[in-house]
Amino acid sequence: MTEPAPPHAPLLDYYSSSSERSDFVRNLFNRTAGSYDRINAAFALGSGAWYRRRALRQAGLAPGARMLDVAIGTGLVAREAASILGGTQDLIGLDLSEGMLAVARRQLGLTLVQARAEALPFADGSFDFISMGYALRHVADLGALFTEFRRVLRPGGRVVVLEIARPEGRIAQALLRGYMGAVVPAVSRLSGSGSATLMRYYWDTIEACVPPAEILAQLGGAGLEQVGCATELGMMRAYTARCAA
Repeated sequence: MTEPAPPHAPLLDYYSSSSERSDFVRNLFNRTAGSYDRINAAFALGSGAWYRRRALRQAGLAPGARMLDVAIGTGLVAREAASILGGTQDLIGLDLSEGMLAVARRQLGLTLVQARAEALPFADGSFDFISMGYALRHVADLGALFTEFRRVLRPGGRVVVLEIARPEGRIAQALLRGYMGAVVPAVSRLSGSGSATLMRYYWDTIEACVPPAEILAQLGGAGLEQVGCATELGMMRAYTARCAA
């Protein structure tokens, strides 16, 4: 049996054991769903609408594709996908947080499903395209996640996973740590409802996350092909892969 491949070691300042992690993350996003869009601009760091839309296009999203947006949140990636697809009729959103799904439901007219990303409730070969935006650090097992991606993709289907990684230079790391670890949480306190905790946790998961090479290895290990990663600003990562035809 394959050993689990978590994206980072347990962060025990937030929960007391790995078994509590999933419930902590779900509850945290439930509490902050109403304020998430308001604070998103503070930590976007180049990942605004234009970046998400371009990343989707570059990964191969085009009209006519049936798409699954995993960890849809409030719908920031799905909104840009709909603009490319010409509507939401071929777009499904999935999230573990009922709070996030409630916000997405109010803002987007599309099918929404509550489920874990590592156990997708869809038949084999259901989708042409899968996206995941800035949520890779919140799953329990990268190997299980990517294996599920491959299972529900049709032959030739594409994946794009958007993430933030620590920059390589010490100065850049220090600047990002100060911004994400202190400035953004301070601003987020104005939104209340756990937003400052979310931003501190967000940064801590970035700092603790496995390196990009490990994420690429897990994509390939799940049986996906043409694995790659485009980097911008030294930290914005767009991981891409393809299901064998």
